Amino acid sequence: MKGSPSFIVRACVVVLGGAALAAASVAAQSMPNTLSAKERAEGWRLLFDGKTAAGWRGYKQQTLPAGWKAIDGALTRVGQAGDIVTVDEFGNFELTLEWKLAPNGNSGVFYRVVEDDPVMWHMAPEYQIIDNAYKEPLKPGQYAAANYDLDPPSRDVTKPIGSWNLTRIVARGAHVEHWLNDVKVVEYELWSPDWEAKVKATKFNNWPKFGRARRGYIGLQGDHEGALSFRNIRIREVQ
Repeated sequence: MKGSPSFIVRACVVVLGGAALAAASVAAQSMPNTLSAKERAEGWRLLFDGKTAAGWRGYKQQTLPAGWKAIDGALTRVGQAGDIVTVDEFGNFELTLEWKLAPNGNSGVFYRVVEDDPVMWHMAPEYQIIDNAYKEPLKPGQYAAANYDLDPPSRDVTKPIGSWNLTRIVARGAHVEHWLNDVKVVEYELWSPDWEAKVKATKFNNWPKFGRARRGYIGLQGDHEGALSFRNIRIREVQ
């Protein structure tokens, strides 16, 4: 850089100051449980504010089970918990969230949940969340990101246990996509002949209302053991 020493110093201050501001902006955008102005304009809303469990309640309950707490910016299962659902319902949507498990952890994200049965998984499809090195042998349809027991993921793109994994679910009418860590691993059509045949061949055939709702709650499974945390839970409704 040519110029007088004082000019060089001033130029360096400007450049470094601009870099610091840019870095601060990137850091602000990547802060957990926040939305940028662009994201809000695109229709995204937070389902977890990082500080409280507002907006969530127990399945078929009015309040949140004591085993779920907001801790260090994550919605965390800290004990005997049970399944939870959003207060609001959604039909067509795009949902993203991050999850972290302990070894042998097991959970799931459910969508279009209705409360017509004592058990949530009798009613709604499940995006499987699990340690793929689970203590018991897993079938293909039970690996992480599967449409549980119906559609296995195309490949394993999980991050090591103890790391945050990014889930994305897109549901537009009958069309559903499961993404894991920015890779689409499952795609299926609800109520199609293929889906009907798969349901008939599984335990879900015992519950006629399974997967039939076109609108319902988002659910998080909490009836297994082991540490489990969610953060950056966000959703937007789509056409």
